[in-house]
Amino acid sequence: MSGRPRTVFDRIVRLPPLVWLSAFFLLPFAITLKISLSEPATAIPPYLPLLDWRAGLEGWSIFLEGLNLDNYATLYLDPLYRDAAIGSLSYAGLGSLILVALGTPLAYALARAPSRWQPLLVALVVVPFWTSFLIRIYAWIAILKPEGLLNLVLLRLGLIAGPLTILNTDAAVIIGLVYAYLPFMVLPLYAVMNRLDPTLREAAADLGASPTRVFWSVTLPLSLPGIAAGAGLCFIPMVGEFVIPDLLGGSETLMLGRVLWSEFFSNRDWPLASAVAVLILAIVIGPVILFRDSLRAGEGEDAGA
Repeated sequence: MSGRPRTVFDRIVRLPPLVWLSAFFLLPFAITLKISLSEPATAIPPYLPLLDWRAGLEGWSIFLEGLNLDNYATLYLDPLYRDAAIGSLSYAGLGSLILVALGTPLAYALARAPSRWQPLLVALVVVPFWTSFLIRIYAWIAILKPEGLLNLVLLRLGLIAGPLTILNTDAAVIIGLVYAYLPFMVLPLYAVMNRLDPTLREAAADLGASPTRVFWSVTLPLSLPGIAAGAGLCFIPMVGEFVIPDLLGGSETLMLGRVLWSEFFSNRDWPLASAVAVLILAIVIGPVILFRDSLRAGEGEDAGA
């Protein structure tokens, strides 16, 4: 079937995704890449050079001569941007590891729950999406601040002698990331675990394996594509996250999303901000490829089954 010639219908079906990808990814990326090679200017738009279509080849020559890599050199040489990139990778990496640790048993519990309860349990996982993301992060400010709900409960239980300083720390950022992206980890992993052949677990149990051994030897290895997919879905947006570090993190919390916002709206340096945006894209290309490969691996296993 894979070797059959493409029909006109196949080409028509492929056209809308290509148009969508070109209009909403390739074209904006090309514009962003061009701006990242420009220089800031006090004008509208706030960058140079601009292409003069009426000047013909001479206009193109002047335009191309005005492009340079100075903004990327700034990203490489300035410790601020290196620290922001390292910070984004650190927060996203640690957050993804915690999400895997929390999401795997949760998804396993959902997959092993009675079938009549699974729709309700999945709905409870999705419930946070019914509320505005910004409102949910603001709620965490009320929970984590020194006089907030968390400290109040811990003080009442006698677990701490005084209020803990959690808000505006790295811990608050990690808490916010894990809370916000946990459904993105659980749902794809649950989908994979729910499709696993139960006879494999039964066969392992018949051979004398304990439930724990069955999980580690059968369920978890077969769920690796779902773990990779969930981790990728979480890691990629966390690298460029702005709202959570801005509201829950302190002034020392450096992530590329905050730097990007600052360069665009505070410094009005669109070329440097565009270079930061291209850097974020370059960082997430690897996880995107891994995510794609994990999906293909999952499809291959399904086809083999």
